Amino acid sequence: MKKGLVGKKLGMTQLFDQNGNVVPVTVVEVGPCVVTQKKTMEKDGYEAVQVGFGDLKVSRVNKPMKGHFAKGDVAPKRVLREFRLEDCSALNVGDILKADVFAEGDRIDVTGTSKGKGYAGVIKRWNFARLKMSHGTGPVARHGGSMGACSSPSRVWKGKKMAGHLGAERVTVQNLDVVKVDAENNIIAVKGAIPGPKGGIVVIADSVKA
Repeated sequence: MKKGLVGKKLGMTQLFDQNGNVVPVTVVEVGPCVVTQKKTMEKDGYEAVQVGFGDLKVSRVNKPMKGHFAKGDVAPKRVLREFRLEDCSALNVGDILKADVFAEGDRIDVTGTSKGKGYAGVIKRWNFARLKMSHGTGPVARHGGSMGACSSPSRVWKGKKMAGHLGAERVTVQNLDVVKVDAENNIIAVKGAIPGPKGGIVVIADSVKA
């Protein structure tokens, strides 16, 4: 990884390319981010930088985090994320990172938390087929059916596709294009959709496939 930022998903819109074609984009506010901590090989066993995004009132920060921010002499931040960059020597605690870290045409990976959909059955969660809505099926048209345990092994195998919590999980979409960068307002437009609801926190890094 060579570069990365933390941002907030603002929503989707569309832009026009040079040929007049419509390009669906997701608008992300990506800063300003501040370097709150720097990990070193001597002290931590690896090299990385911790980046903070979003201002937070001092009254809402607990004592351990107050000490953490005070040590770096930076203002409290709402979201902290760590990036293991190939070269961390150019960054120091207190440095400000803005949208101009990326440029139009860059390939990026975006990680966020998908929308939570609550408790869902096997049809919605795993795309199971339902029974025919005809005679003889009873009130079980959308049920999961037999678990297949029988007397051996007398239990349900771990990982069995069943009803349960759907969504609200970490999702990474890879190899997306940066369509436009607004350095003045710290906003970038990414081609296509990215995970998470409007206002959700996302982590953007240069693509591993680029």
